[in-house]
Parts: sequence; structure tokens; C-alpha cells
Amino acid sequence: MVKKCLFTLLLLTTLFALVACAPDRPEEGKSENKDSGETNEKPDELTIWANDEEKHLEAVKSFAAKYEEKEGIKVNVVAKSMLDQLQELSLAGPEGKGPDLFLQPHDQIGNIVAQGLAEPLSLTEEEKSGYSKAAIDAVTYEYDGETNVYGAPAVIETYGIYYNTDIVKEAPKTIEDLQAILENYTDQSKDQYGFLMKPNDIYFAYPFFKNYGGYIFGGEPGEYDVTDIGLANEGAVKGGELFQSFFGKGKIPTSTTVDVVDGLFTEGKVGAVINGPWSIATYKEALGDKLKTAPFPDINGKPSSTFVGVKTWMVSYYSEHKDWAKDLALFITNEENLQEYFETAGELPPNTKALESIDDPIYEAFAEQIKSGVPMPSTPQMSQVWEPANNALQFIAEGEDVKPVLEEAVEQIKTKIEASGGTGQ
Repeated sequence: MVKKCLFTLLLLTTLFALVACAPDRPEEGKSENKDSGETNEKPDELTIWANDEEKHLEAVKSFAAKYEEKEGIKVNVVAKSMLDQLQELSLAGPEGKGPDLFLQPHDQIGNIVAQGLAEPLSLTEEEKSGYSKAAIDAVTYEYDGETNVYGAPAVIETYGIYYNTDIVKEAPKTIEDLQAILENYTDQSKDQYGFLMKPNDIYFAYPFFKNYGGYIFGGEPGEYDVTDIGLANEGAVKGGELFQSFFGKGKIPTSTTVDVVDGLFTEGKVGAVINGPWSIATYKEALGDKLKTAPFPDINGKPSSTFVGVKTWMVSYYSEHKDWAKDLALFITNEENLQEYFETAGELPPNTKALESIDDPIYEAFAEQIKSGVPMPSTPQMSQVWEPANNALQFIAEGEDVKPVLEEAVEQIKTKIEASGGTGQ
């Protein structure tokens, strides 16, 4: 998660600096290709900027070869870190040297759209139906009064419970089960814990608040009302009080860090932790067959609303072959190719049939959890939420009164949003 947050912060720092360089937008109704109903002339070649991870590249090159065989269009796969893609696109795109497709996490869509770097996709209901609802919600974004889909979802991820069967025999089904595991198997004098989580991370703590009626921004996914912040309402306070009950003497130490969680869990000293599928390899190597996973326990009598993240193939605004770029994006993310991608790269597919076909008990829990997940807000104002919210969680874990802590956090978020450029999108 630390890497995730650093990645986001680095991107945001760069992107805000580049907004001023955004290209002139076409006048309304004059966007090239979009919904034109016309078929572009088939290009000789298309270019993809793929992430520079070995397994990811291996899969994308396979898809490129299959698309070339299918359509007769050469697909150039260029390895480029997602961290670098947007800055380079803003420079290379206007010169005609950019890609037709590029890959980005959905929580960057607000910034990408503000810079005018991506072209919205016009997807039919049949095309949308191939993806999970959470994935489509994640790549849907409202800008300047118009709501569109930006990109074809390629990867979806959320988090759940990992547990060590040497300590925890059965997966916790409810938050009360998890609390009992914490209390029954914790002996701080021996560095042994029934359950551990980092206290100051709203990403993992969000279900505590959401399941009681708290929320970050009002409105619908992709159409956020950033003036409506629900992190101090009545439900959020109840969720904060539940969260607080996991910390203190004989429970989770308030100084717990990610390194402590991972270190003690892989040493076999922790019964259960919260994490995402990106930790499977590390945990599996340490615990072997003792490692099992489960969806996030139910809170307030209902499935927990964990945050969902999506990586999406986006069509460059500067592409001269937008319709074919969209066709390639849909090809890469069809059921067959996303099954292959999962088998190669180990990342969960947002295609519902591909997701349901996974026959691996470790991954199945995350696939199940996605059904009740909610997209992490993609609006740029989300960057102003992390620090105040995470600080509030730390204060709550340390025993401060929940309601005033959350109210102060909300005021800080509002102030930061106004200072960063206001509440408009």
C-alpha cells in the first residue's frame, strides 16, 4: 500500500504541473471519430505503451501477436512504466510520437481527462456487460457536465483476509468473528497477534465506515459531489467507534506499520491480516499450504464495501486511429485474453466470465469480494483526502473521541480541496 500511495502521489504531483499544458479540446460535436459511425481506414500499425513489468509485457506481446494475425495490423508494444506514461504522452502526443493505447490506474482518470490526454470510449450495453459493474463504474467519469467511459478495464483488485490455519482454523465471516480472533490469540509479550492491521490507512479501513453509511464523496461513482463529504456523519462515527475497538491494550498496537504486519505474519506469529492479491506470492512462499484467504468479513450485517482499483487501457487523444485503438483495447480485454492474462501475470480480470472461471482458492476470495466492492474515487480531489483521513484514523486508534476527530478531518479535507483549486472538476 505504501508503494501504491507513493505511486499516486508522484503521479499527482506531475499531473497537476502538466494540466496547464493540456491540449485545446475540440469544440462540442467535433471530436474526431467519436460516435461518428464511420469506420476509419485500417492502419498499418498501432502502438501500445505497456507497463514495464516482465509478466505484464509477456502477456501484452502475446495479445499483440494474436491481434496482428486476426486483423493484419502490426502492434508495436513499447515497455514504459505507468509512472512515466502521462508525462511523456503530454510531450510525445502532440508531436505524433505517442501511443494509440496506454495503461493507467482508474484513480488517475480525473487528472487524465483534465489534461485532455484520453478519448472517451463509446461502448454498447453488450460491450459493457462483459465487465463487472465495479469495473465499469470505476472507469466512468463526469467532466464538464458529460459522463463517459474512459478505457477498457484490464485488471481489477481489492482486498480481503489472509489467515494462517495453524492459528485460525476457520475464516472469520463477520467483523465480530475477527474481533474474537484478535482477542483470543493475541499475546503482546510474545509478539503474537490474532489479527493485525495498520491503523492509519483509510484504504483498508474504509469498510468500517462505508458499511454504517459513511462515505468519502457524495454522488455516484464517476459523478462525485466533492462538496459533500460523509466521513463525519452518524454512520461514520459508528464505524469509527467499531474501528477503535480493535486497538489498545491487549489488542493491535497503534504503532503497527505495514512492515510489522508483513514481517510477523510471514513469521507465523499472526492469525489474520488484511491485504490484497499483490501479496499472494510473498505470503505463499512464507506460509505454504497454511495460507488461506477469505472475503473481508461482513460489517453491520452486510458484505463489506472494500475499495476496488482498476487498471484500464485508454485511447490516446492524439491517436490517429481511435476506432481501431478501441477495437484493440476490447480485444485485449475479452474473456479469452483476460484468462490468459491472469494465468501469466496473476492479476484478476475485470471480465465477469474470466473472473468466475478462476479455479484457485487463494484468488477466489478476492474475486468474491469484488462483487461488493466500490470504486476508489477517481476525482482529483481524492488526493486531498488521504492525509487528513489517515491522521484521523491514527488518533481514533490512540483512543481520542471519534466524532470530533472525524469532524476535524472533514474540515481539513474541505480546506485542502479549496486551496488546491476549489470544488469544480
